[in-house]
Amino acid sequence: MGEKKKEELIEAVLFLAGRFLSVQELVMLTNINPLTLRELLIKLQERYSKHSTLTIIAKGDSYKMDVKPDYAYLINKLASGPVEFSKAEQESLAIVAYKQPITQAVVVKIRGNKAYNHIKNLLQAGLIKAKKAGRTLELKLDDKFYNYFGVKKQEEQEEQIKEESKEKSVGE
Repeated sequence: MGEKKKEELIEAVLFLAGRFLSVQELVMLTNINPLTLRELLIKLQERYSKHSTLTIIAKGDSYKMDVKPDYAYLINKLASGPVEFSKAEQESLAIVAYKQPITQAVVVKIRGNKAYNHIKNLLQAGLIKAKKAGRTLELKLDDKFYNYFGVKKQEEQEEQIKEESKEKSVGE
């Protein structure tokens, strides 16, 4: 298979996945040698950064195709049909995201009895995870939340800030 065909295969897999894929997953899906795969991913990142509204985002050893932040507003304009999560569910999710770890009892106290259904739906969607804490559940965000919304975990953000400050101090 030629290099162009390999690039197209990688593009198709990243586009269809809609989530971060590890290099190992990409190798399994494309049957491309890991070294060649990494080289092609770098080429694709460079090409997309210059000539596209799409971008390939690297997070550790995983990659995802997404819309560049400058065009993210279009997603809201184009999105139509039924909403994936109701406004009330989104508000319950926001509480979990802001106050995690938080117990289900506290979320219900803040949001009311309908929060039980919100939590059930969010657990089924995989956006939050729960573990038993006495007679209630302790709720935290799941990794799928970060992938779904394209945000970094707080630890990753803090690590990036440290790395950037190190680079600045070395460059001075």
